[in-house]
Amino acid sequence: MDEQRLWAPWRMSYIAGDKSAESTLQKPIAWLPGADHSCFICKAAAAYNDEAAARSQNLVLEVSNHTITLLNLYPYNNGHLLVSPRRHVGEFHQLTDAEHLEAIKSLSHYTQLYRELIRAEGFNIGLNLGRPAGAGVPGHLHWHLVPRWSGDNNFMPVTGDSRIISQSLKELWEAIMKAGN
Repeated sequence: MDEQRLWAPWRMSYIAGDKSAESTLQKPIAWLPGADHSCFICKAAAAYNDEAAARSQNLVLEVSNHTITLLNLYPYNNGHLLVSPRRHVGEFHQLTDAEHLEAIKSLSHYTQLYRELIRAEGFNIGLNLGRPAGAGVPGHLHWHLVPRWSGDNNFMPVTGDSRIISQSLKELWEAIMKAGN
């Protein structure tokens, strides 16, 4: 078997916990009440001088009355996105009816959009409540929407402990925004 190399230098900042790139990002001019300033979702939901640039920097696809949708910076698969309440809340019972409804409507919208835009054949939709359940941000509830295709599992996760993501986050963000999201 010929050896192939997969080049994914963007992953190194995640692996090393490097936050140096954050110094070039815009700083919020206003936070939502109760926001956690160290939470990337709260940071994405904050107000900025240049909202369009901030949405691009934070990979925000949509900000609604009660929810925010953004691409996952470290995706499990191409198109992996997060739907979250805008306010910093970590438990189901803390959500309002409006937040519940808007989150489910956003998940429904993006599954349909992904079926058309990137030809997704199926989806994993999940929520991890608490760090023991896998929540990377246990204080800010968020649903994962992971598009799936027949045969998208291959030898890489098993033998190389790697995943192949076929599209850059910026390219996907631009395609979704162009689709009229």
